Amino acid sequence: MALETLTSLGINASYARSKNWDEFAGAGAPIMDVIATVCDSAAGETCPVWPGHPTTYHWPFPDPAKYSGSEEDTRTHFREVFAMIKKRIDNFLACEG
Repeated sequence: MALETLTSLGINASYARSKNWDEFAGAGAPIMDVIATVCDSAAGETCPVWPGHPTTYHWPFPDPAKYSGSEEDTRTHFREVFAMIKKRIDNFLACEG
């Protein structure tokens, strides 16, 4: 549903894939200056500690995959969460620029 949502909004998500923590913690990992986590500590998820001590932000959003409702309501919920994330990113970029 996430990829469907992005595609329906005109975003190319063909490159998107789930990544294993090892890609970011091991030798040769990309160097990152800023990390925004979206893990939901209220749901018992543990947010990772990132190597190299980049600036980190925690942006709690509802997990749309845990939403329960009709197919159309679920699509609407995914779009709403997308809008929340986009707004937060747009605000962040406006402050950084």
